[in-house]
Amino acid sequence: MQNGETMSPQDSKAAGSEAMEDQKAPNQSRNEGCMEPTAPPLPPPSPPPPGPPEYLRPRLIFHTQLAHGSPTGRIHGFTNVKELYAKIADVFNISPSEILFCTLNSHKVDMQKLLGGQIGLEDFIFAHVRGETKEVEVTKTEDALGLTITDNGAGYAFIKRIKEGSTIDQLKSVCVGDHIEAINDQSIVGCRHYEVAKMLKEQPRGIPFTLRLVGPKKAFDMIGMRTRAPKSNEGKMGNGRETLRLRSKGAATVQEVQNEFEEQATKKVDDLLESYMGIRDLELATTIVEAGRDKKNPDDFAEALDSVLGDFAFPDVFLFDVWGAIGDVKNGKI
Repeated sequence: MQNGETMSPQDSKAAGSEAMEDQKAPNQSRNEGCMEPTAPPLPPPSPPPPGPPEYLRPRLIFHTQLAHGSPTGRIHGFTNVKELYAKIADVFNISPSEILFCTLNSHKVDMQKLLGGQIGLEDFIFAHVRGETKEVEVTKTEDALGLTITDNGAGYAFIKRIKEGSTIDQLKSVCVGDHIEAINDQSIVGCRHYEVAKMLKEQPRGIPFTLRLVGPKKAFDMIGMRTRAPKSNEGKMGNGRETLRLRSKGAATVQEVQNEFEEQATKKVDDLLESYMGIRDLELATTIVEAGRDKKNPDDFAEALDSVLGDFAFPDVFLFDVWGAIGDVKNGKI
């Protein structure tokens, strides 16, 4: 009611009636009974759109440090090695390209602990970053240099093993863990390990060539070490019955650790990769074993392998030896 207005007797009577109604039913709304339509109830909110399947981003948290020393960081949500490096780099505010490789449960350049295609759910990840760059002149005195090459899954090939008494073994500045950055000033960053091994194998005997190497940055207690990887128990994972399986193509999955057959067959195939191609790669060996596990003959095995690893163009003699090794393990001969 505006200032100066008066209430008529009829209005006063109506107001009194409304007050009495309120007294009779205090819990009733004042607006109950009025003729104004009420707004219809709002529909329930739409559910959020479904996200990606959970298996694409396993919610697993891993602890990590830089191998030469750093605080401990926590990472999760990666599905392949490149994403793993990006997560580690983000934690320590470095570029992913600084990371040469990672080891599990050891800060040392220990090829037995090298992170490959699987991480135990309780494993601690140590990232080895770029350190000293060095150039060495090499002259082949025999067909093989005595190097075994692997790669980090993100474009860096590095030395995994040096054969005792070989040409490279005589060059004391060359160490296990060194990233091979260039051959004769030709950058090989981005090349796979088998491509690098082929380039080195094709270097002519008696003609010097240059390797540009990048060693991992070392902690104080590691300076001066020249690590040579032992041959036993290579690639053992950490504790726990489950691992996170990282794949170069496709999503990461949590799976049981390898059974005895798979472990023995993978080790044998990895040995054959070194013999035929000068590389070691447990992820590659595991994929080969998986391709041949349920095949009935070598032709089916070769077809299955070509469908998933056609880029490697494995020679027939290698495929037959791998098929034989898998069969020997199945039959308990190894």
